[in-house]
Amino acid sequence: MIRHIVMWKFRPGTEAEQEQFLAGLAGLYGVIPQIKAQEIRRDSAGGENWSAVLISDFNSLEDLKAYKKDPRHVAVSALCKSIRESRAAVDYQI
Repeated sequence: MIRHIVMWKFRPGTEAEQEQFLAGLAGLYGVIPQIKAQEIRRDSAGGENWSAVLISDFNSLEDLKAYKKDPRHVAVSALCKSIRESRAAVDYQI
């Protein structure tokens, strides 16, 4: 099993787009079959370091790659790219 963790720092003034992005990301769970578990959280400290985090699980690296290429994920990611200042990610075996 692979755990995929992504953190974003969003640009100020993009609050509406942030909500749209996070809702779109949450909507992928149960739709893209490779996602086995998913959790999305906003930073409780006001986003000093990172604004939000995604923690998701996949059966394999191949499933993670398929998820990343899925057109539904690509569409949601396009919005994120337009509102983020930075992004960090790590994938590891659990």
